[in-house]
Amino acid sequence: MTTMTTSLGDVRPVGEQLRAWRQRRRLSQLELALEADVSTRHLSFVETGRSTPSREMLLRLAEHLDVPLRDRNLLLVAAGYAPVYAETPIEEPRMDTVRAALRKILTGHEPYPAVVVDRFWNLIDANAAAAFFMEGAAPHLLEPPVNVLRLSMHPDGMARNIVNLGEWRAHMVDRVRRHVALTADESLAQLYRELRDYPVADDAGTFPAPTGGEVLVPLRIRAGDRELSFFSTIATFGSPVDITLAELAIESFYPADETTTAFLRERAGW
Repeated sequence: MTTMTTSLGDVRPVGEQLRAWRQRRRLSQLELALEADVSTRHLSFVETGRSTPSREMLLRLAEHLDVPLRDRNLLLVAAGYAPVYAETPIEEPRMDTVRAALRKILTGHEPYPAVVVDRFWNLIDANAAAAFFMEGAAPHLLEPPVNVLRLSMHPDGMARNIVNLGEWRAHMVDRVRRHVALTADESLAQLYRELRDYPVADDAGTFPAPTGGEVLVPLRIRAGDRELSFFSTIATFGSPVDITLAELAIESFYPADETTTAFLRERAGW
């Protein structure tokens, strides 16, 4: 059943919430006012609680501040308006076309790994090739919902087979940190602290200097006597108005060398 997100995760007045989002985006009142085509005076009154924004103005400001959809609902509720963004469970019938599109993308990416994750990097779907990443992981890491970041960086997960763990871990932890800064999501912040605090070697949390020989950070994994190398791309739905869709991401992995290409094709029987 489709639901509207009305959780009072942030009960501060709407003006305080808007000011927090503006400061998080490192915008001055003048900059935001110019971008959203509102007066600086009115924006100041809204932030201080001297004026209540209209529903249309509030949504316009949220759009320019790139506020996540679930948090836009909180802004609306704080201002006395009904939430407008639904959160439809992915298994609902009205999401059939979405699931079919995701499945088509995943299977079309074979024999290379691809996964669909939610905002916490919990696994929603994966193709057959992605099973390679889960091999050898401790059972507790494979209990639903599987968190792909925890799976990749936990000492009992993929981390034991990642050749460039320090390099990969540093970039991934920083990626989560930046996502926390953008969303202000406390649950995501907890995941960040967990990943950050995993025991690692002394040099496994620093950014190595670029060598000049690569164009991106690869994921290097041991597979028997072979070393495999991957890079990935991330895709999201364009112009979503449903929270579930807005928070889904498709991460597609590609072989970074011929050895990895040959391994994946052999594994798939191609």
